Amino acid sequence: MDLYEHQGKELLGCMGVPVPAGRVAFSVDEAAAAAEELGGPVVVKAQVHTGGRGKAGGIRVVDDAAGASRAAADILGMDIKGHTVGRVYVEEASDIARELYAAVVLDRAEKRPLAMLSSMGGMDVEEIAREHPGAIARVHIDPLLGWSDYLGRRLAFESGLAADLGPAVSEVMARLYEAFVIYEATLVEVNPLAVLADGRVVALDCKLTADDNALFRHADIAGMRDVSAADPQEQMARDRGVTYVKLDGDVGVLGNGAGLVMSTLDVVANAGGRPANFLDVGGGAKAEEIVQALEVITSDPKVRVIFFNIFGGITRCDEVARGILTAVDQLRITLPIVVRLDGTNQEEGRSLIAEAGLQNVYSEPTMTAAAERAVALAGA
Repeated sequence: MDLYEHQGKELLGCMGVPVPAGRVAFSVDEAAAAAEELGGPVVVKAQVHTGGRGKAGGIRVVDDAAGASRAAADILGMDIKGHTVGRVYVEEASDIARELYAAVVLDRAEKRPLAMLSSMGGMDVEEIAREHPGAIARVHIDPLLGWSDYLGRRLAFESGLAADLGPAVSEVMARLYEAFVIYEATLVEVNPLAVLADGRVVALDCKLTADDNALFRHADIAGMRDVSAADPQEQMARDRGVTYVKLDGDVGVLGNGAGLVMSTLDVVANAGGRPANFLDVGGGAKAEEIVQALEVITSDPKVRVIFFNIFGGITRCDEVARGILTAVDQLRITLPIVVRLDGTNQEEGRSLIAEAGLQNVYSEPTMTAAAERAVALAGA
């Protein structure tokens, strides 16, 4: 679950990370009132779950409440990489002397948190990382030992920071790791981590991603979810308890088991197709769950064909077949559906589909044959 900048800064502030004063606003009038309250120059920032706000014109520095009103009028409703701006953050302007980059991220390959610090932060940090990988200092953290002060000093030294900045930056890194652990996050990123003209080190931005699997322990963070900003298919899947990730293709993919679904995505790609989603109904899926899963997939207008890939272990192929037939009837699905059933009660499942005689439901014996059929139908 991604948080907005203002939400992440609120959590970082609770951890002792210095952040500028700011107010969230959902309207032009609220933005003007926030600027009036803060006084002096302010920054009006679009709040969206994506990067590139500055380059898109979603961040404006203004002198007063009137300027904040005009900026908010321009930014609210703006489309930034497919995200519509519904709120802005009005923050006191900062006199920036230098921009750094700091983050703590879950390194899944190493199964440990990874702390990163760079003396080259700002809007083009991704390009810097590609062109100058050595500019970002990295250190893995043993989760059993936790953070140690020497890790902060090491990052500051390896990133080339002046000795007088080391203690303040090291302290911020320690607080970022504390937030990472306490909030059970997978990412805590500050870009830029600014050194101000007066020498203070403050977080001018925050990207915090909380682990969905831990939200039951963090009702306050779970309550920050902006349902209106969620992808409609992903929100529908979440409401139905279905594991779903939207992609950008036109072949809807449904399987039972994350490994099988990931393999299915590869097989579709190898056949020349582009998957529209990742959808895992899990083991032991019943007919009703199949209907709900199909409802999610068919709600995506880009889907042109649906590929069912079921390996029956505790999941019974005949139960899946009944779910498919029920969904086609209830939802009046006209899209082509390609089904591969293998495993427990596979013959019974295939017989049910054959006996139904539906013109838009095709059964294939192998995963490769089913993928090729689905890709061909998507391009028809």
